[in-house]
Amino acid sequence: MTLLYWREYQTYFHLGKSFDISEANCYRNIKWIEDILIKNSDFQQLAGKKALINDYFNDKTIIIDATETPIQRPKKDKNNLILVKIKNTRSKHK
Repeated sequence: MTLLYWREYQTYFHLGKSFDISEANCYRNIKWIEDILIKNSDFQQLAGKKALINDYFNDKTIIIDATETPIQRPKKDKNNLILVKIKNTRSKHK
């Protein structure tokens, strides 16, 4: 149950339904396992965030492709613009 909680981060409600226990019991069981692992000396010396990031990006090259590509657009035509303006204007004389 604790592994499902950590891997899939399911809610206590869904875990309770899967294991046929209440949400409160799910919380207590997961909290109990986490407390045991925290007290264990093997789990107290976890690397910090910066150490993990530095270790991950050590000896790696990142290449970013930033080439610009032209976007195909219709050419502006002055005659079409004038026609559209004429069609969309309302006549004041009615």
